[in-house]
Amino acid sequence: MPGHKSLYGPQGTGVLLCGKDVPVRTLLEGGTGSISIQQEMPDFLPDRLEAGTHNMPGIAGLLAGVRFVRQLGPEAICAGERQLTFQAAEGLRRLPGLQVFALPDLAAQAGVLSIVPEHMDAEALGAALADRGIAVRAGLHCAPLAHRTAGTLDTGTVRLSFSHLNTREEVSRFLVAMGEILR
Repeated sequence: MPGHKSLYGPQGTGVLLCGKDVPVRTLLEGGTGSISIQQEMPDFLPDRLEAGTHNMPGIAGLLAGVRFVRQLGPEAICAGERQLTFQAAEGLRRLPGLQVFALPDLAAQAGVLSIVPEHMDAEALGAALADRGIAVRAGLHCAPLAHRTAGTLDTGTVRLSFSHLNTREEVSRFLVAMGEILR
């Protein structure tokens, strides 16, 4: 799983969970520090999957992120993200010319919301928001099958991702910017 999403770690970090006796093929081999004399990777975990020098700053950042999540609690973080998502979805539904991908009550939705502008390219909307200091992601989001299912493979979407660090004021500012752009 990626470390930079719900774990609040730096980009380029992640977690791989695997059983001790599950055979996992390595993608990269060499440079292990545990048995440097060997040309082959060790046959024991975790060393067998750890080629090269560890990204210690990334690992420390991921650890800090995990501690942050554990301190606040995933439920509290999710509840706050869901409130911001609901605020954004309700505001976006009032704007003309948008398709909003959100469940009606957002009960089973995390802090991610996608939209498609009807009269504007998703990438152009993303750029217009960036010009106003609002970071979103436009395009296919590394998920072409999800876009095929949603019917957005040709257009992509603009994706909003909320975190515990976002505020209701930021969502309000985003909604004002969206209104201006769509006018």
